[in-house]
Amino acid sequence: MSEFTPMLSIAIVANDPLARAGLATLLAAEPTTDIVAQLSLADWLADLQADEWADLRLDGVVWDVGWAAPATLPDEEPFPLPVVALLADEMAVPHLWSLGIQAMLRRDAPAAAMIAALQTALHGMAVLDPEFVTAVLPAAPIAPETIPELAELTPREQQVLSLLAEGLTNKAIAHQLEISDHTVKFHVNAILGKLNAQSRTEAVVQATRLGLLLL
Repeated sequence: MSEFTPMLSIAIVANDPLARAGLATLLAAEPTTDIVAQLSLADWLADLQADEWADLRLDGVVWDVGWAAPATLPDEEPFPLPVVALLADEMAVPHLWSLGIQAMLRRDAPAAAMIAALQTALHGMAVLDPEFVTAVLPAAPIAPETIPELAELTPREQQVLSLLAEGLTNKAIAHQLEISDHTVKFHVNAILGKLNAQSRTEAVVQATRLGLLLL
């Protein structure tokens, strides 16, 4: 390992204790990783809700989702850190994508691929196993006549949308624009409504397809 290669502080999340132990062994063998926590999904979500991870200097999470994503996941900014989700098949991909998780690999992916996916996610880019791509992309381009009439975004909403596309949280957007978290949430809700989107990620995808964003 080069002395200039940054270490990645990683938390491992999996409901199956054997899966957690296996991932920890696999990733700990990589010279650029530091495993700082191993949790079940319930414990992870509880810690996130209590904001107990705020003081941990984590770079990201490797989550063994297994066969299906639980329906009990929060639907607004649930993950303040990049997440690499490991999936058995593509069934849960759309659900996870709608929650802002954009790094998804198969469960049998090698450790090097997981680390590369996390490093890519840290730069705000998506990483998908080739078999998962069709689960998040439309089968064909949308014909202009099928696009619903959308309300025009205000200049401030356009600013917020651009920062959403960069992967910033509400708190980070508020800091950058020097407005309150409540005001950011108001603008995000307005953007979702105007773009007929159900999530922040869907809003960015919709805006890109409509030419409102250049990524």
